[in-house]
This record gives sequence, structure tokens and C-alpha cells, in this order.
Amino acid sequence: MHSYACTTEGVKITVRPVFLDGQSNAIERKFVFAYFVTIENKSNEPVQLLRRHWFIHDSKESVKEVEGEGVIGKQPTIMPGESHEYNSFCVLETMEGFMEGTYLMQRPSGEQFKVKIPRFHLRAATN
Repeated sequence: MHSYACTTEGVKITVRPVFLDGQSNAIERKFVFAYFVTIENKSNEPVQLLRRHWFIHDSKESVKEVEGEGVIGKQPTIMPGESHEYNSFCVLETMEGFMEGTYLMQRPSGEQFKVKIPRFHLRAATN
């Protein structure tokens, strides 16, 4: 399983996508991908994840934008040296695509900043 990572202002995001063959159906043009996210706080102060903003691209150049509070119904506070993990999924109408985006984070001072979610590729043929 290939992973993609990047660090912004001391917050490292690692994503590992997986094609879910058993939940996909090529005839119906339904390709299901799970993705596993680890958010590591490598800074010297706690950070809280407030919002997510995703761009989901398929190979037909269609783009879906998803924005909302937290991740999986949570707005976790991540202490220095700790991490938060979660997984989710998306469904594409094509065998390939990619996702990327940002998390809006907040420091104890109230200062907010965006953390880049690395672009990661979704390929039905990877499994």
C-alpha cells in the first residue's frame, strides 16, 4: 500500500489509499476507495482540527468538493508528539482519480492555519 505524506507548520499528514474491489462494480461504473489518514503533531503546542476541505477528481476531469466540520464527526485536539488516525472512503465513476485538500487547524492562542493534505492517487488496478 503506497503512502503519501507532507508536513505543514509542524503537522504531518500521511494518507494510504486502498481500492476496495469487493465493494466496487465496473459494470455500474462504481469504484470504491478507502483512505487511511494519520495526522501527526510534530510542533511544540497542541493543535485542534476544525474543518476539512477535499477536492475529489476522477479521470473524466470531474471534480467534487467536500467541506465540513472535523473528520468523521470529530474535531480532535492533538497534543505535541501525538497523532490522530481515521479512515474514510470515496466512490468514483472512473477507475482512476486523485484526492487532495486542506485541514483547518487551530492553536491554543486561537490562531488558525491550513495544513495541506497531500495529493494521493486512486487506481482501481493497484490491488
